[in-house]
Amino acid sequence: MITDHLANGHRYAALGPRLARALAFLQQSDLPGLADGRHDIDGEAVYALVQRYTSKTPEQGRWEAHQRYADLQYVAEGRERMGYGQLARFGRGTYDPVKDIEFLAGDGDFVLLGAGDFIVLWPGEVHMPGMAAGEPGAVTKVVVKIRMD
Repeated sequence: MITDHLANGHRYAALGPRLARALAFLQQSDLPGLADGRHDIDGEAVYALVQRYTSKTPEQGRWEAHQRYADLQYVAEGRERMGYGQLARFGRGTYDPVKDIEFLAGDGDFVLLGAGDFIVLWPGEVHMPGMAAGEPGAVTKVVVKIRMD
């Protein structure tokens, strides 16, 4: 897991060309102006999902993990708490290979993400996105999916 402010994104470009493309997309786009939905960056290898939603209460949260894609989750507007944890500490669920997602049970830690912050979650790193930081509020987020093969 990596968490930082997008202004420091250049520090992580050396971790691979796909991550570098994902960070460049975030740095060069008018993110609040992007339409909701999918935006291709490099076909199936790197693409962005723009989402607008109200952050969730703890009862609404779900732990998840991926096997093929890393998530670069960037908060463009608003703020949220992001849960994260190590896969070995969670009860395993059923993996859906089409959606590249597995829902899990367990407990993890949380980090606060505000506007301009991002988090990178590698395959196998459990996370719970979209959690309210206090009262539920409006969030605009861009999730960049980065295939890790």
